[in-house]
Amino acid sequence: MVVTDHGQVMANWPVSTARKGKVTPVGNFRPQMLKRWHYSSLYNNAPMLWSIFYSGNHAIHGTDQISRLGRPASAGCVRLHPDHARSLFAIVRAVGMAATRIRVQR
Repeated sequence: MVVTDHGQVMANWPVSTARKGKVTPVGNFRPQMLKRWHYSSLYNNAPMLWSIFYSGNHAIHGTDQISRLGRPASAGCVRLHPDHARSLFAIVRAVGMAATRIRVQR
């Protein structure tokens, strides 16, 4: 994940996206909801810390499966190290959801 502000790179973090048989939506999005503590109702109450929901049930969020970052592993969300997810969450809160753009590409 590359985080930019007015074209300047602020951060570059490894992520995990959808594993085989699952889909991470690609395209341009705006955040729909921020939730500091969320537990998946679809996947056995899996923890989704510092969640930024951007496409229905899909979110950017922290994971406890840090060793899997950098390769496909999720059910469709974009997973980050919890520290990075917390930083991104703070950035989005500071600039506002309306001013935040999320671009997911392959």
